[in-house]
Amino acid sequence: MNIYDIAELAGVSIATVSRVVNDSPRVSERTKQKVRTVMDENGYTPNVFARGLGLDSMKIIGILCPDVSDAYMATAVAHLESRMHEHGYDCILCCSGFEQSVKEKYVSLLLEKRIDALIMVGSTYAGTGEADKNTKYVRDAAKQVPVFLINGYLDCENVSCAYGDDYQATYHVTSQMIETGRRRILFLCDSRSYSATQKLAGYEAALKANGLPVLGDLKLYVKNRIHTVRDILLERRDLRFDSVLATDDGLAVGAIKYANAKLLKIPEDLCITGFNNSALSICSDPELSSIDNRVEELCNITVDNMMKALLGEKAEVTRNNRIPCRLIKRCTTDF
Repeated sequence: MNIYDIAELAGVSIATVSRVVNDSPRVSERTKQKVRTVMDENGYTPNVFARGLGLDSMKIIGILCPDVSDAYMATAVAHLESRMHEHGYDCILCCSGFEQSVKEKYVSLLLEKRIDALIMVGSTYAGTGEADKNTKYVRDAAKQVPVFLINGYLDCENVSCAYGDDYQATYHVTSQMIETGRRRILFLCDSRSYSATQKLAGYEAALKANGLPVLGDLKLYVKNRIHTVRDILLERRDLRFDSVLATDDGLAVGAIKYANAKLLKIPEDLCITGFNNSALSICSDPELSSIDNRVEELCNITVDNMMKALLGEKAEVTRNNRIPCRLIKRCTTDF
């Protein structure tokens, strides 16, 4: 039994059946009751294709992220999916990694599925924040469906962005470290994405504002693996630092492992701050102070804007949604 059978038995078009499934106001209550009776008598359960036929909507949202095993991405995807279900939408999730060609491939794939909107979780999709060729595929997608970017900013029509103020967060934390006497602050990072670039800019600006030099040897790019960070720091005997500002909690936990191996006291000998306020921050020993970029709030802003767009309230959609981050102080900082 399919939608065509139900339409024939009820004496209506398949578009009418689809509208009944979606409780469209364009169908009279008498017709709705007739179609629902036929569906009940035949044990018919509509699928997403039946819902979409005749309405130019599949009630499906595409979600793209680089790596769903990442704690930040996983939290965002889980929250987005839950909110989408509240509004009657299903989701298709794709994990693109960071290669440009693969990101473009998955965007094309999702658009072929007749999605109603596209959510891109991760600043990698914003490129460097400039109108360069690496973001062209995002701009092209926005010509077909509304696009929503989380954790990055891209100035483009039909693209709505929600992101934390990473620049201000790292500026504030770096300044606080300096005020407590820290002079050699190690910046640990694992990418050069839009978000990472903003974090680096805040760090460097705080150093300059306090009369300290920006030193290349105190900016370390390393893979976000806890033991990898620990081992690299142990190997770099020439690297002197009295504090660590990491752009992810995993990197910061690697610094804690390094400090423990060197028998350094935290935070007396080494002050450490992470980013994202993930579960890692309370699993570490000692518990990690971390900058909370409020991922669930970013997701809520995204969903609220999306529903406005899908309901035809495009003028109400805000394109640039930047919210302040906040430092959650635990045991690895003394300010």
